[in-house]
Amino acid sequence: MTISERLRELNITLPTAPTPVAAYVPVVTVDGFAYTAGQIPVENGVLKYAGKLGKDLSDEDGYASAQLCALNCLAVIQAALGSLDRIERIVKITVFVNSVPEFTKSPAIANGASELLLKIFGENGKHARSAVGVSSLPLNAATEVEMVVKVSSV
Repeated sequence: MTISERLRELNITLPTAPTPVAAYVPVVTVDGFAYTAGQIPVENGVLKYAGKLGKDLSDEDGYASAQLCALNCLAVIQAALGSLDRIERIVKITVFVNSVPEFTKSPAIANGASELLLKIFGENGKHARSAVGVSSLPLNAATEVEMVVKVSSV
């Protein structure tokens, strides 16, 4: 089953790849790996989840925000590679969580991205991960996700 077929089976529509909000490129490929820039929870050009976890947003909002960020990572990878079927393995993700200092649930928020990748890629979606609480993110985004994937040469 292709990744496109798997996305259809899961009723997941990949968003249009977001355009950079500053001076960077969305994806760099080097030596069989693709590295994404951090992706925030933008949908149809609009920031969908803004604010701090532990103050402005619920844990459920944070989880959904991390999912959307992961989908945006996949969208920029697809735009760069032409197909998600070139992804051999999700290697690592880093999830930044805009939160109040006492918020300790960053790993649970990051599960929004991790669990989505496992649903889509199965065993090849298992990855190393860092989940980091931060004091702010660009545009006051709730979360930001960056991804490293192993890609095939074909």
